[in-house]
Parts: sequence; C-alpha cells; structure tokens
Amino acid sequence: MIVAELIRTKRDGGVLPPGDIHAVLAAYTRGEVPDYQMAALLMAVFWRGLDAGELAAWTDAMLRSGDVFRFPGAPGVVDKHSTGGVGDKISIPLAPLVAACGVRVPMISGRGLGHTGGTLDKLESIPGFRTDLPPDRFVASVNEIGVSMIGQTASIVPADRKLYALRDVTGTVESVPLIAASIMSKKLAEGIGGLVLDVKVGSGAFMKTPSQGRELARTLVGIGARAGVRTVALLTAMDQPIGWAVGNALEVRESIEVLRGAGPDDTVALVVRLGGRMLLLGGAVEAVSEGEARIREAIASGAGLERFARMVAQQGGDARVVEDPGLLPEAPDRTDVVAQADGFVVSVDCDQVGLAALVLGGGRLRKEDDIDPAVGLRIHRRIGDRVRAGEPLVTLCHRGGRGLEDALDRVRRAYRVADAAPSPSPLVLEEVS
Repeated sequence: MIVAELIRTKRDGGVLPPGDIHAVLAAYTRGEVPDYQMAALLMAVFWRGLDAGELAAWTDAMLRSGDVFRFPGAPGVVDKHSTGGVGDKISIPLAPLVAACGVRVPMISGRGLGHTGGTLDKLESIPGFRTDLPPDRFVASVNEIGVSMIGQTASIVPADRKLYALRDVTGTVESVPLIAASIMSKKLAEGIGGLVLDVKVGSGAFMKTPSQGRELARTLVGIGARAGVRTVALLTAMDQPIGWAVGNALEVRESIEVLRGAGPDDTVALVVRLGGRMLLLGGAVEAVSEGEARIREAIASGAGLERFARMVAQQGGDARVVEDPGLLPEAPDRTDVVAQADGFVVSVDCDQVGLAALVLGGGRLRKEDDIDPAVGLRIHRRIGDRVRAGEPLVTLCHRGGRGLEDALDRVRRAYRVADAAPSPSPLVLEEVS
C-alpha cells in the first residue's frame, strides 16, 4: 500500500477498495502513517465523499480497530448521540434518566470538535471523574447501575480517537461520511440494540440547513439498519445555544439543574423527547408518549439525579457536586455583553457564540491544547426575548482576560436586536427512521 496513491485516487474522484481502506486506517492507528498524510486523505474525502461501499468499509475498519462489547439482552441496551451543537449538554442528564427507567445506556462519547463542546470534556470538569475506564469496568458499570459514559480509550475504536482529534484541527469536521463513520463506529462498538440520534441543524451546527441534516440523518440511520440496530434520528434546531450555559463546568451545572427539576425549558424538552424514544427502542414502553411521561417522572422523583450521582461515584468523581455544584471549577472573572438598544432578540449567530467559548479557553485551537473547564458563557437572552438597552445578553466567564476581547467581539456580532419579535420556531424539525 502506497498512501500517496490512495490520496491521489480519492483526490481525483476515484473509489478506494475496501481492503485499502482497512489497511490505511489500521496502519494509521498503529502509528505507521503520519498525520500529514492522513490529513491529506481526510481532505480528499471531505471534497470527494465516500460512496456506500467505501462508507461501509471505513466504518467497519474503525469499528474493528478495537474492542466490540456484548451485552446480554441487547434489545434493552440503547444509546443516544448528538452531532454536536453549542451548549449541547443533553447526554449528561439524559443517560442517567433513561437508566433510571430500566434501559441500560453504554455511552462512548467524544471530545469537542471545532466550535462545539464535547461530553467528555464536560464530564471531566467534575473533580476526579474518569472517562477512560477499562472495558471490564465499563461493562460492569452498565450492568450494575445501568449507565456509564466513557471515551475512546486505547482499546475502544482507537482509529476514531486519532482521526477525531486530527479532523478537529485540519478543517475536515463538516463531512457527512466522516461524521457518520465516526459516530456509528463508536455506537456499533457498544453492543447496543437501539440508537437515537440528535442531528443538529442551524447556525451552531455542522449541518446548517435541514437538507444537510436530513442527508446526514438518512446516512446514519442507513448504517444502523444495515448493522441490525434499530435507529431513529430527530432533526433539532441549533439556531441558538441550548439552555443557559456554554462551557464545560457551566454545562454540568445546568445538567444538574435539569435533574433537579429546575432546568431551562428547551434543555428539558429535548431530554424528554429523546428519552421517550430511547425507552421505546429499549422495550421499556409501548409508545413514545408513555416514554416521555416516564422521563418526566424520573426527573420529578429524583431517580435520575440519584442515578447520576451513582455514575459519578462509580467513575471516580466527587458525587458531592450533585448537592453542591460549587465544587465544580468556576472562572474568577465576569464581563457582560449588553444590548445596545431596546427591542427583541431576533437572531443569534450560534457559531460565533461557540467560538467565543473556544477562544476563552473552553476548547482546543490546536490538537495538543489543554481545556480550561471553568470558562464559558452564561446566556441571559434568547431569540424572542425582549431586552432593554444596557441589559446583559451574555456574561463571559473568563480567567484574567484570556481571549476576552476576541470573545466580546464575537458575541456582540452574534446577537441581532430589532423592534419586532420573530415568529417562534419548533425545537424538533422532523424525524427520520
């Protein structure tokens, strides 16, 4: 195998043989193909795409690069995955709520990509929390308490773990086949019987339009169906940040509020909608409406909060954060972005809000960067809200002014205020199954 030939073939619109796809991904995982060659191949795929056969081979090669889990009674084992958005902390309260309702959730999550945050980075803001559990502990946690949330360790889809970090810093994130293969290789490795996908659409998502989201949703659902995993996708709006928090520790705080029954309406609504479908696919209920009611009951009773605390303790974290979120990291400095005129918030450039969190230190500009878990944004006004001149739209939580001027400029440009309120838009756009 000559890697340069594969790059040229794909660059020129050719089709890569399945054997070569398996070989190059295996060699890259072993460290035998350098980042610069794999980056070139990823860029060629970004521009030329992958056909159905190539996509199946790419996904299978990543899946087989590490361990594949097996759970007894897999129909009762279900996961959820989001394609990524600004302030998207939904998995953190959702997984323990579903587990509290009797469906096991083995969740292999990712880190931040581009302007979007990653579930692993958020969970690791909890003091002591480990996302690198060995496979036997992961399986034991799922079987014992019904839920565990980990990342791609050396033995779990290692090809994707390396590619994920490389895509983040080479401008190759927003590719339907690469996104689909990344998501589904992790999900299929979990040994699940059902999967609910949250495909984000809008200014803060990688898929900017419903047609792009629909293409990705159909691709993902198709991979799941071919693998014998019951899969459904919801296209959900990402035209503004979800909830009030953007930033790792801040989003964990909001997640705890959801589990306490005091979360923002949009965050709670997404948790309920997605959770209802997970319970249906897991065989715990006979209708989505019944599943949604069960999720609301698990919030009201505290069962989801209790399950979250058990998961945190099981993975080495300080479970006292459930009762005292003040134990989470907190940025020392605050700066408000205020409205310049009276009116209504009519639009938010969600990309710029996510990038503002990134330049404050809440994400990675380079592959080797460390993340500051304490920094981020507190959202005060959402689309449709009335605001008066001088009132805060967003509070930037920063550390000694690092990245502050850049973040301030991005947030100021992101918000548009006008005299008339906009028409309300739905949170869930459509379902693909």
